[in-house]
Amino acid sequence: MLDNLPRGTICIEDIEMGMTRYLRKVVTDEDIEMFAQVSTDRNPVHLDDDYARDTIFEGRIAHGMLTAGLISAVIGEQLPGHGTVYMGQSLKFLAPVRPGDMVYAEVKVIDIDFAKRRVKLDCHCAVDGKKVLVGEAMVLAPSRKFD
Repeated sequence: MLDNLPRGTICIEDIEMGMTRYLRKVVTDEDIEMFAQVSTDRNPVHLDDDYARDTIFEGRIAHGMLTAGLISAVIGEQLPGHGTVYMGQSLKFLAPVRPGDMVYAEVKVIDIDFAKRRVKLDCHCAVDGKKVLVGEAMVLAPSRKFD
């Protein structure tokens, strides 16, 4: 994985509107198999080449939630980072992610409620510059005062 900044924590007191963090990751066959095992989602569109060739995708695709998990990684490791609590996430899947695709996952601060320690983040994932997932997340950010 390639991150734009080190992992750790950005406390609510230091978060600013427009802050952005991202990572890039190639989704591998092993990632898809491990996600299938952990989630118990063994839909053959993810695992069986012959089956997947006859679907609207014309080949295997990664689980949508595997891709969404990269958003979670940016939130939990970078912005706000360690100590963050997820409160909600909306997702819209726009295009499939295939084995071997390099996924770019980005979050951007679009609203801050300092009193409640809540941060709203615009989220998206892209492959070759084309968005494959969009959404928003609401998180409870860590604070130097309480954590």
